[in-house]
Amino acid sequence: MRDYIICGLTGQSGAGKTTVSNAFKDGGFAIINCDEISKNVTNSGSDCNKELALLFPQCFDESYTLDRQKMAEIVFNDKGSLATLNKTIFPYITREIVMQIGKLANQGKKYILLDAPTLFEAKADSLCDVIISCIANKDIRAKRIAMRDNISEELIASRFDSQKDEQFFIDHSDYVIENNGDMNSAILRVNEIIESIKRKING
Repeated sequence: MRDYIICGLTGQSGAGKTTVSNAFKDGGFAIINCDEISKNVTNSGSDCNKELALLFPQCFDESYTLDRQKMAEIVFNDKGSLATLNKTIFPYITREIVMQIGKLANQGKKYILLDAPTLFEAKADSLCDVIISCIANKDIRAKRIAMRDNISEELIASRFDSQKDEQFFIDHSDYVIENNGDMNSAILRVNEIIESIKRKING
């Protein structure tokens, strides 16, 4: 039996996962940021980009640099294109996640958190012992995304339509964090979850 636990943090776009992830870090969890992994595997000239360029040539230049905005406009308006993107990129991401888990485990880290917006889509939930989801009201999420990403209401709506709904996260999670703007409440909830997880592990 391994001596560490892997928790998956996911949820709705704009639900404040970064705040929650930081709270878990403060609580002693080692964080694997899957957004960063996604960006790294799609760096200019990467094997992933060369594969994607065959499928989405309009999103790449001659040096295999990805135009992320153009890709977003395509995949968030076409579920078939999104499925093609995910099928291509997820194996690269999962491979890196597994490598990072191994490194952290070798360093003696006992609590590991995958901060993964597409945890279920990538089937990375199969790597996790515990699933934690962030949810928030739709209007609040839309405002957060507009401020963070500086994108149109239409693209935000398309992004929401491409994602799983709130009930899915509630039904498929061990813990749920409602993050509607009161940061202190969210952090308190994180601390409760950390204590619960540690009790389960330590008896």
